[in-house]
Amino acid sequence: MNRTDVIWAVGRVTIGTAVKLVAPLRVYGAERVPQTGGLVVASNHFSWIDPPALGAACPRTLYYMAKVEAHRVPGLGELMRAFGAFSVRRGESDRDAVRTMRQIVRDGHALGLFVEGTRQRSGVPGPVQPGAAMVAINEGVPVIPVALHGSDSWRLGNFHPVSLAWGSPLDFAGLPRGGKGYREASVEIERDIRRLWEWLSGIHELGRPRDATPPA
Repeated sequence: MNRTDVIWAVGRVTIGTAVKLVAPLRVYGAERVPQTGGLVVASNHFSWIDPPALGAACPRTLYYMAKVEAHRVPGLGELMRAFGAFSVRRGESDRDAVRTMRQIVRDGHALGLFVEGTRQRSGVPGPVQPGAAMVAINEGVPVIPVALHGSDSWRLGNFHPVSLAWGSPLDFAGLPRGGKGYREASVEIERDIRRLWEWLSGIHELGRPRDATPPA
């Protein structure tokens, strides 16, 4: 267990517990996450509660990519880096971030990406950017789609419930490296995230039963 794993273990007890209290969290399908090997976790994004919620719901240490502006916030930047997060410059080609993403999965770790590139204000998942597909195809690792629901309505103090559903691993071994393959894979990731999110919408209407199984 490395230093980052230790910090995550402590964080699950502290930050994870706090998240479950302020945003009652229900998780579906976590057994689908491979316990070992490099992989990309591809999630939608509505709110700042999403990273700690996804971290609390993931059975593995997640190495998040976060915008460089967040890393410059005093206190927050240090906290994120302690949990293994790395920065990316949005709106431009950031080769250092790309190299870091590929190295993370090459080393057998789980890379956490909010694949729309920014928070979605519409309350529904948005278009998926090609980063997750690029890493998965070039490094030969699976993508695990995951959907968050409820965090679009969550505000500090309103205790709005948040739910998360894990999809089945996606294997893109048959797709070519390059723009065409990345686009095809991104369409599939986007479709699965949207399907999981729509399933969660129905689950919320049913009162969030504990024994429900997300679509494969």
